[in-house]
Amino acid sequence: MKVVILAGGLGTRISEESHLKPKPMIEIGGKPILWHIMKLYGYYGYNDFIICAGYKQHVIKEWFADYYLHNTDITFDLKSNSMEVHSNYSEPWRVTVVDTGLNTMTGGRVKKIRKYIGNETFMLTYGDGVSDINISELLKFHREHGKYCTMTATNIVQRFGVLEIDEEKKVEGFREKSDSDGSMINVGFMVCEPEIFDYIENDKTVLEKTPLENLIADGQLMAYEHEGFWQCMDTLREKEKLESLWESGEAPWKVWKA
Repeated sequence: MKVVILAGGLGTRISEESHLKPKPMIEIGGKPILWHIMKLYGYYGYNDFIICAGYKQHVIKEWFADYYLHNTDITFDLKSNSMEVHSNYSEPWRVTVVDTGLNTMTGGRVKKIRKYIGNETFMLTYGDGVSDINISELLKFHREHGKYCTMTATNIVQRFGVLEIDEEKKVEGFREKSDSDGSMINVGFMVCEPEIFDYIENDKTVLEKTPLENLIADGQLMAYEHEGFWQCMDTLREKEKLESLWESGEAPWKVWKA
């Protein structure tokens, strides 16, 4: 099953670093947050990735093209113009980086990678949030309810819109969040059936607006409730928080061993 990661936005809230690189390439512990997200999926056996790139998409492509340079010891022999890689370790990843456009909205980016998905179930998440979510349990929940789309929801004090969820975990609506609100929010880590493409009109379509609202209206959007850790990296303060957790050796999202 393919994993689609949205990695094309401008990252204006963390402009201290995003003026140099896409937000998913901002590093936590010396590795892009995109790498951390991919390590989580890889831990559960999902290693086929489609990266929806846009802003400074060449940075993402060059990082994967030079993966050995970033992650192994290498000897450069300038006299003979040769390079020796001293370890042959690499992730078992297949990575397709797609330039989905500079100003394309989230829904439009998903629409543009339809040809790489075909008629298969796929997973979808944002390239700026890490979690200790159990991907196997998420996928099990999705398969059991049989709807077109599952999004992960968690309860956290944040500035995002909240979800109205019924007792069967079906999403019934969105609304604005108040400071004292204890409702669930959408944190990505979605599982989608290919029918979701038909809910997206064009490049200007914001996934979180009309497509999800229409899925709700059709009774096709479900919520997987995650009670563990989740944190986005929207601001420099949040980046520093994640960096501190990683440096402490107690990063909750690091479920892999190496």
